[in-house]
Amino acid sequence: MVKNFVVSITRSTISLIGTALAVATLVLMLSLFMIERFGFEGGPYLGILTFLILPMIFVVGLTLIPIGAVLWRRKRSKMAGGDSVPLMPVFDLNVPKTRHWLLIFLVATMFNVIILSAATYKGVEVMESVEFCGMACHAVMEPEHTAHQRSPHSRVKCAECHIGPGADWFVKSKLDGAWQLIAVALDIYPRPILTPLHDLRPARDTCEQCHWPTKFVGDKLSVRKHYEDDEVNTELTTALLLRVGGSEGVGSTGIHWHVDPDVSIRYRSNESREEIYQVEMTNSDGVITEYSDRKAPEEGGVWRTMDCVDCHNRPSHIYQPPGNEIDKAMSTGVIDQTLPFVKRESLRVIDAEYDSHEAARVAITDGLTQYYSDNYPEIASEKSAAISTAADALGDIYSVNVFPQMQVWWNTYPNHIGHEQSPGCFRCHNKRMRTPEREKITSECDTCHVLLAEEEEDPEIMYTLNPE
Repeated sequence: MVKNFVVSITRSTISLIGTALAVATLVLMLSLFMIERFGFEGGPYLGILTFLILPMIFVVGLTLIPIGAVLWRRKRSKMAGGDSVPLMPVFDLNVPKTRHWLLIFLVATMFNVIILSAATYKGVEVMESVEFCGMACHAVMEPEHTAHQRSPHSRVKCAECHIGPGADWFVKSKLDGAWQLIAVALDIYPRPILTPLHDLRPARDTCEQCHWPTKFVGDKLSVRKHYEDDEVNTELTTALLLRVGGSEGVGSTGIHWHVDPDVSIRYRSNESREEIYQVEMTNSDGVITEYSDRKAPEEGGVWRTMDCVDCHNRPSHIYQPPGNEIDKAMSTGVIDQTLPFVKRESLRVIDAEYDSHEAARVAITDGLTQYYSDNYPEIASEKSAAISTAADALGDIYSVNVFPQMQVWWNTYPNHIGHEQSPGCFRCHNKRMRTPEREKITSECDTCHVLLAEEEEDPEIMYTLNPE
């Protein structure tokens, strides 16, 4: 019977194809695995090929082997004199030779299980890597991946925030990913990627794995440099004492009072969460206070329980305004502050829409060079290197914040932290948001911060902070 079983496999074209697929993919998987172990960097595609595509082909090959054997035996049984050929082979374990072949079969099966288990484990590891999320579908996720690499969470894997721990959200994310794969293959994905993500896991299951609400305590000093658009690029300083606050001790204070475990805040807004219509606050005693915007629609909108991402809506995918990026480049010396009107002209050439990063770099370089050649020929000659360096820096700034192929521009993704790039805090903290008794949500400036200096040339507070 063992001989008949082997014959049924070797005589079937389907089984032979399956055997060839299984052997070839096994050799390829082991070879690519060894190449990777020796330090070869193949990007996300090497991992996808080694631990996702090839294992699937390997399984298909193994499946074809018994299918081919059964089909061949069925065909043989229908031939003349084939009545004695059973559809499935019969193994007589009383025969020593049969036991010997069965042992070989079991060992081979265990080997295959080990191979597939290892490939599955590595496959999951690959699918949860930053390279897979950001580079496998490069054109689609290039903006998000680029911003993530520059963010405070650049060492945090995408899956740790977008999936988090547990099997249920892992399965859900892979089901969502299946549709995303189809959308990319058919080129029907939205441009730009739509936000906010309405099916994002609650922050208490992700953000709060590292950021404990009880540890948001105290104040934080923030010093910011800003440059005017005059000829000498006047340097201005703003110093803020941010009341970070928290909920350690007898009660919560400051900005993070919103995440006090004893307080629950819900709000009704439009789909984008840019316009908030109604706020419902439940305090530690269970008393509910409702605030409504008198100009908001009475019906419609989406109710949501407030959590971290309602303020920190760009924690890892931060796109800076052009003015902020230029200020930073000037304060660090990348852009020479002594170039006349460099802040104004930098903003002029960079705050525009170009067809590609390459076109932007050419236009920015030509625009900046032409300005100094026309208006300051001596400076254009003496500081040509500084002008070239400034143009290169502006091209870099444009390339990490604007992505024409995905229709991501300077103002596509507003940041709700503060109230500079968008209404931010003022979505709720405004004069129109009131209770039926006309009590309003506080909107005083010192609720969240204390201004130590506001766009001053040489603020005295800086000497206090840095006596030397």
